[in-house]
Amino acid sequence: MTRVQRIPAADVIAAVTDPDSFTPWSPADLGVAPQTSDSDDYSRELDAARKKSGRDESVQAGKATVEGNEVVLLIGDFDFLAGSAGRSACQLLIAAMKRAIDESLPVFASPTSGGTRMQEGTPAFVLMADVAHAVTRVRTAGLMFVVWLRHPTTGGVMATWGSLGTVTFGQPQALAGFLGPRVFEVLEGEPFPEGVQQTDNLANRGVIDGVVPLVDLRRVVSRLVDVTSRRVDDSAIAEAPLGNEPRTHGLPDASDPEGVAEPAWQNVLATRRLERPGARELMASALTQAVTLSGTGEGKRSAAISVKIGRWSGRSVVVVAQDRAAQAGGQLIDPAALQTARRGLRIAAELGLPLVTIIDTPGAELSVDAEESGLAGQIARCLAELTDLPVPTISVLLGMGCGGAAIALLPADLVIAADNSWVSPLPLEGASVIRYRTADRAPEMADQQRITAALMAADGIVDIVVPESKATQGGDPARYSTLVADVGETVARSVAALAEEGRAERLQRRHIRYGGGMG
Repeated sequence: MTRVQRIPAADVIAAVTDPDSFTPWSPADLGVAPQTSDSDDYSRELDAARKKSGRDESVQAGKATVEGNEVVLLIGDFDFLAGSAGRSACQLLIAAMKRAIDESLPVFASPTSGGTRMQEGTPAFVLMADVAHAVTRVRTAGLMFVVWLRHPTTGGVMATWGSLGTVTFGQPQALAGFLGPRVFEVLEGEPFPEGVQQTDNLANRGVIDGVVPLVDLRRVVSRLVDVTSRRVDDSAIAEAPLGNEPRTHGLPDASDPEGVAEPAWQNVLATRRLERPGARELMASALTQAVTLSGTGEGKRSAAISVKIGRWSGRSVVVVAQDRAAQAGGQLIDPAALQTARRGLRIAAELGLPLVTIIDTPGAELSVDAEESGLAGQIARCLAELTDLPVPTISVLLGMGCGGAAIALLPADLVIAADNSWVSPLPLEGASVIRYRTADRAPEMADQQRITAALMAADGIVDIVVPESKATQGGDPARYSTLVADVGETVARSVAALAEEGRAERLQRRHIRYGGGMG
């Protein structure tokens, strides 16, 4: 097994922050008394730890700038009694987080620890609850809490501020887990399986968002801090090519050869083409300073849903997107995918950022596992949460929109649809079997069910239709590029327009729209 290096606190601070910008907060600055003990042995250990580390405690707190944005830092120090969490360390964390709230500053936290300090026992152990509550208060205040787990992070530290970040990354191959492997082996009589308590594995399992080497950490942290600290990048908006207003319409216009109504089945065939651009291409074109989140944060992960925090033409957003390429590769929308989507919804609400959902799916996974894992319930919760989400919401129908997987991300303040996009209750072949006992009449079902963007606009389901040239039905790459650009620009204008509305007015309109007469 590769030996993983412990990264000193000073190296983390130097790598992430602007030069000479870090101002440490001593225990006295935060009103925290230094740890003392009646035990001569523990007092000697504390003195030795202070000499070895040059610090007062196992946590270093302070304030710095990252690319000019102020950030509160909470950095664990393994040189101080293995980074263990005693009463003074916990109180330092809590006081520093309170100051972050008072000053409305995001937090970057990098723990490394063996867990609760055994010399202090239960009085230190129960402070886990207080530390967890402090992190919750930071996030409830709408502040970003970024975590980077260092080697090693275990025990009560992993089970509090190490696991409660808005976004969590880890040092590659770092040990991270609840019970340290040495203690596990003593208690269980056998070694812990190799690689399980490793950040790379946790990322693959959807426990953390990924592994980031120290050399790349500043870039990731600066993006997250900047996107949430400066909600609008005026320079990016000014540089964005506005061009002409993208044409939008409801019903097809017979006077426009591009707008003549065609059989709905042509839309279905057009969106099923493998070369048609999807969410990846749209986000690559429109989204900057993006950071990708992975999984639910609770041990589930699906490539079918992508969640990103970034800027859409200069405005900070959270994007929850169905990945057509992943679905084409066999990773369909399952309960884990929708739980990942719901995490994106929660983060958007927590940070007060507009939400953009991108719908492009051939349908949800149909399997015993999906049923037993609560697929229907996850669809229901997505719908319930979207209709009541406090932030501006935009959904984009980019291509296929089959069944519950599609409608799960549909409710929004504004619904934008590419001209060839469609939404149907079931795969149309399945609907044909239900009606006619054969799949051959799927094209008829497409017409009967009013699935097209134009007809959904006429029915009040879609607000804006972004035209496509008929050439996109034949797979013209140049026309695809135009489609991606037009959809991206329409979303950008819509985000800007919704930002001008008051929250109460916007929510009232959404509640009326999806209230079914209840308002």
